[in-house]
Amino acid sequence: MSRRILELLLLVALGAAVGWAADRAALAFVGALAGCSIWIVRDALRAQRVLRWLNKADASRMPELGGFWGELLDRCRKLIKKLEKKAASSDARLEDFLAAIQASPNGVVLLDATGRIEWANLTASNQLGFDPQRDLGQYVRNLVRHPAFNAYLSAGDFGHEITIDGIGPRPSQPTKISLQIHPYGKKRKLMITRDVTAVQLAETMRRDFVANVSHEIRTPLTVLSGFVETMQSLELSEEERQQYLGLMSQQAHRMQTLVNDLLTLSRLEGSPAPGPGEWTGTQELLEHVVQEARGLSQAIASTPHRIEPSANSASFWVSGAKTELISAMSNLMSNAVRYTPGGGRIEPGWRINDEGLAEFYVSDSGPGIAAEHLPRLTERFYRVDRSRSRETGGTGLGLAIVKHVAQRHGGRIDVQSTVGQGTTFTITLPPTRVRTTAPD
Repeated sequence: MSRRILELLLLVALGAAVGWAADRAALAFVGALAGCSIWIVRDALRAQRVLRWLNKADASRMPELGGFWGELLDRCRKLIKKLEKKAASSDARLEDFLAAIQASPNGVVLLDATGRIEWANLTASNQLGFDPQRDLGQYVRNLVRHPAFNAYLSAGDFGHEITIDGIGPRPSQPTKISLQIHPYGKKRKLMITRDVTAVQLAETMRRDFVANVSHEIRTPLTVLSGFVETMQSLELSEEERQQYLGLMSQQAHRMQTLVNDLLTLSRLEGSPAPGPGEWTGTQELLEHVVQEARGLSQAIASTPHRIEPSANSASFWVSGAKTELISAMSNLMSNAVRYTPGGGRIEPGWRINDEGLAEFYVSDSGPGIAAEHLPRLTERFYRVDRSRSRETGGTGLGLAIVKHVAQRHGGRIDVQSTVGQGTTFTITLPPTRVRTTAPD
């Protein structure tokens, strides 16, 4: 500032000196005024350059000015750079925040005061069926055409969440979307969505499971209660007593089998997966389940089945929980015996496929299974023929146990069946659980 004043004084003095030299006192004042005018014009030009630069705010191309205006420009440049840095930092944080919301498993939609979409992540867009870019600025009620949602939005009572149908793989199987709106700011709204299809499916399965267990236990209990009441109230011959006691024992055994299978499933679900430390020969496992199956066949079939290991069965070692592997293999063998007519062929075996996977398979000559039943065979209590299953003593949990054992060992269960020709069940284990040479 002092330099600027000094320039003004020098120009005024210079003008006065020139005027004094020309005509002494008469022109001295005019010269001083002229010098002042020159300074004002010069200063105004500098100010204009500064204003033009401020309009562009380009810190990389700053005009070269000295004095007061040069210092002002330098301070403005530093301030602009500081603001740009701060804005860049804020933009980066905003981008990180939006990326985090974008990656969220929950859907997020921002609505303005009128209910138009300001922003939405991909999760919400996929769940509700709109485009996060194309549909910006659209009224959300025009895109989510569900009566429950429109009523919820119109009522303005957002203290609870609602559930609506989302976009499913097929129109007949929509997903279930839980949705709640949270007001914020100046009448803006934050809408949170989440897919609760799996939760509702699990709840449905839980209810079905309880209902099925209750039904499976109630039936033999009713039979037992009836026989007990009969034996208490009627005089029975010894032959009748023995008949009733035999039937009671059969129903008690059925309940015991059901409870044991339920306990097995609970243990499989609640314990850690078996490690790779225990190795067992496939020949040993195969012989064990074949002997069990032959005993079962003699007990329930009028004509024993032809149960012989496959001639192509391979001998190697697999790792895992021996008791679990035997349980899974026994369930497959038991199903083959129960559902194959007496005298039919049952052929189990082990092999290593071209990918190095170990496979235990059981082929039978039974009636086969229709294709529509195959995807649901491993569901708990699912039966292709309920009356046939109960006649043979099945609980409806055997294949569920097989599936859990296979999954705990990193494998899977597969089934191939042709109606009228037979069925083949296969348990597949990963190569990490296979050895072709004896373990140390």
